[in-house]
Amino acid sequence: MLSLFERRPAPISEIEIAHDGETFRIALRRMATSRRYTLRVRAASRDALLTMPARGTLRAAREFAQRHAAWIGARLARLPQPIAFAPDAITPLRGVEHRIAHRPQARGVVWTETGADGPLLCVAGEAPHVPRRVADYLKREARRDIEAAVARHTGALALKPRRIALRDTTSRWGSCSSTGALNFSWRLILAPPYVLDYLAAHEVAHLRHMNHSPLFWALTRRLFADTDKAEAWLKAHGAGLHRFGAASGAP
Repeated sequence: MLSLFERRPAPISEIEIAHDGETFRIALRRMATSRRYTLRVRAASRDALLTMPARGTLRAAREFAQRHAAWIGARLARLPQPIAFAPDAITPLRGVEHRIAHRPQARGVVWTETGADGPLLCVAGEAPHVPRRVADYLKREARRDIEAAVARHTGALALKPRRIALRDTTSRWGSCSSTGALNFSWRLILAPPYVLDYLAAHEVAHLRHMNHSPLFWALTRRLFADTDKAEAWLKAHGAGLHRFGAASGAP
């Protein structure tokens, strides 16, 4: 029995394995319903997730991951390289590619304009501030678009969310808490507008149905008719949104 002054060690949430001169980070997840060890590579966090039985051992998990180290390395190598919010880099905004143009002598902070070669995301100020200014601008634009979409969909249902928060989530694009708080990934501003609109409708529908029942999907499709189109876009391109700004230090 533990004494009053002893504490159980915190469960290990990740391990590292080495293969062919590289070190891979493996996140661990125990699941009561798991009967075996499984691995998948996560594009958003650029690591691997090992799901294990609730009574599985750390030693068995490490051995399983080590046996599949070559597969992990190959899958990680196939992931698109991160793109920093740096001068001349290309980043999407509402589904349209923009080149980041540094304008150190200009007034203002961040704005868009059309250049000879296409849309520009212009950034004033000193070069070290460019990544943060781009990230801040994208988050402001995301909040504006998301709040407008949520207001439109909640207005159609005579509902009101408790609050709206933006985060940089890696597993879900949006969520709705039991208290009516809506959370969204700011990276939705990088996707085409209809994708952001769909996610707003999806989470607003959860204010009435806290599940994914047929009633929920019927309401989501009533709020946003192109649900299937948006779901297909996210499945095909959603993971790629996490590469932008990944090397800029922007949270």
